[in-house]
Amino acid sequence: MKILVMSDTHRDIETMERVMEHCTDVNAVIHCGDSELAASYFDSKSVHIVRGNCDFDEGFSEEVILELENETILIVHGHKHQVKTTLMPLKYRAEEVDATIVCFGHSHLLGAELQNGTLYINPGSLHKPRGRKEKSYAIIEKLENAWNVLFFSSKHVIIEKIIFKIY
Repeated sequence: MKILVMSDTHRDIETMERVMEHCTDVNAVIHCGDSELAASYFDSKSVHIVRGNCDFDEGFSEEVILELENETILIVHGHKHQVKTTLMPLKYRAEEVDATIVCFGHSHLLGAELQNGTLYINPGSLHKPRGRKEKSYAIIEKLENAWNVLFFSSKHVIIEKIIFKIY
């Protein structure tokens, strides 16, 4: 299983489209909000997207729960879960829905961690990154006994690789 995760594209359609065109071998495409586009833009695309604090189209959901290959994926933007200061509200929501993967954005900071069997992914921003200069997105790959998380620049160069062993 392979998942493309992006967030905070803030109307940068060109970069977002280039990433989706480059990543064609994925099982799902997730956008964690702040596209600043109309929800109808995504009608013809296979993108699981949520509303961010800069999205005003009511056609976006606040959260999406996706079932994919025995995994429950919680997708939120993060602004309603205080992700800039703590992951606790997000952790509680993940527990409520039995999520095994949580995808979120909002902070524009890329990162991944595994807590009690739940994988948390923030792909950073494909428009205005914080904490580093590269615009970024993530590819999550489930291997037999590990999660492989790759962070790529908008130029499709690996900028960070994290492997979490699954026991």
